[in-house]
Amino acid sequence: MNTFVRRCAIVAAVAALSTAVLALPILAAPPQDGQAGTPPMMDHSMPGMMQHHGPGMPGMHGHGSAADEPTLPGQDAFGAIQEIVRILEADPKTDWSKVDLEALRQHLIDMNDVTLKADAAAKPVDGGLEIAVTGSGRTVEAIQRMVPAHAHEIDRAHLNGWSAKTDPLPNGVLLTVTAGSVKEAQHIRGLGFIGIMVSGHHHQPHHLAMARGEIVH
Repeated sequence: MNTFVRRCAIVAAVAALSTAVLALPILAAPPQDGQAGTPPMMDHSMPGMMQHHGPGMPGMHGHGSAADEPTLPGQDAFGAIQEIVRILEADPKTDWSKVDLEALRQHLIDMNDVTLKADAAAKPVDGGLEIAVTGSGRTVEAIQRMVPAHAHEIDRAHLNGWSAKTDPLPNGVLLTVTAGSVKEAQHIRGLGFIGIMVSGHHHQPHHLAMARGEIVH
């Protein structure tokens, strides 16, 4: 009898143990490639996570992206000379013994004086415009260097069919620009002094030639 009781107790214990094992949650095996599965918990202390948040990641708190780099030179004449220097340095044929960036700098000072400091009194004439361009101090010299040279370029190229000439004044020059057509006469009058001065396509090549020492300011 005692043996029978002991056997029953053993069977009951084994049954209870089996039931407890079956009640445990089944752990998911790692998903195979291409199969869905429950992702593992992220451990933010892992070295990979430290690298993810490190300063070397683009778009984080580091510097050096193209959007962070300034592009404006900060001053127009500085930028114009900087552009010329880049062209000269990129050209293997540049003769550095002839380069004269100071001449270009002085010319840009003249341009600044004529553009911003000169007075321009314009009056219509037959076929165009007559403009008394005057100033004081260094501006007079800038006017007398720049305006006749520009008038010569317009006249030489016969730009838009215009004719241009200058006559000296005690404190500047008298610029006269005319054309044979009514349309171009209106064009000249609409442009006025500064519009006439910026007309044409010789300015930039002129600056490069000056910097190369090919022409005298």
